[in-house]
Formats: sequence, structure tokens, C-alpha cells
Amino acid sequence: MARYDNIYEIEPNLNGHGLKIGIVMSRFNIDVCEGLLGACRDELAKLGVAESDITLATVPGALEHALALQKMAKSGKFDALVALGAVIRGDTYHFELVANESGSGITRVGLDTGVPIANGILTTDTDEQALARMAEKGADCAKAAVEMAKLLKSL
Repeated sequence: MARYDNIYEIEPNLNGHGLKIGIVMSRFNIDVCEGLLGACRDELAKLGVAESDITLATVPGALEHALALQKMAKSGKFDALVALGAVIRGDTYHFELVANESGSGITRVGLDTGVPIANGILTTDTDEQALARMAEKGADCAKAAVEMAKLLKSL
């Protein structure tokens, strides 16, 4: 259904059948990360992505995501990637450094390689905030990865 008169619009496509999805998950704040992963896997399954078409790589923390994502993106094996992690504010400036640099690195990998990356690295003030957001964010990342993979295939 067209929403804009006289403009061809590519409709969002959430059919994940046949897509290969790579996930990079950090092990720091593992309870939150595994919650993100569970929600992401459940949503990918609902969208039709076969479990055998999902590859998971784990990294120590959020700053290591970009390098693992870059290697996966350059492999040509994946239609889309997902970054899952949690950076929870502490008492030092380290939070800002990790949050900003991990986000910047992930964005750069996607732009440099042309492989869509759904950034599911939570940046919260407290553990409670991260736990409250993990299910929704994990599912959102699955949808974003599938939608962007399908969009890029149609362009």
C-alpha cells in the first residue's frame, strides 16, 4: 500500500527465510547479553530465519565488537549482522569512552563493508535499566537486521 503519491516506495520486508545472520555478543554483563541474545534468537525464528543460518561469536566486551563484526562482514557469509552487549555506567569516564567508541566502530564497519549491522549494545545508567530493556532491544535488532538485509537486496 503506497503511502506517498507518485513515489515508488520499497515496502519493509521482514521475511527472513534464507538469510544468514551473524551475531557478535559480548561476555561482559553476561546476564543482560544472554537476555538480548534470547530475545534476538526468538524474533529471528518468528521472522523465518533458520537456527542453522545463525552464527554466534562472543567477544570480551563492547570495544571488541567492531573488529569481530568487520571480519564477519568481509567474509561474505552473512546478509546482516547483530551486535549485542551492555555498557552500564560506572563511576568513571570509561562508560562514555566505551559507549561512544563501540557505537562509532560498529557504524563504520557497516558503512565500510555495506553489510547492515543492528546495534543492540545497550548503554544504561543501571543494571535494572539494562534488564528492563534487553528483551525489547534484542527483538528490535532481529527485525532491523532482517529488514535491512532485504532492503539492500532490493536496491
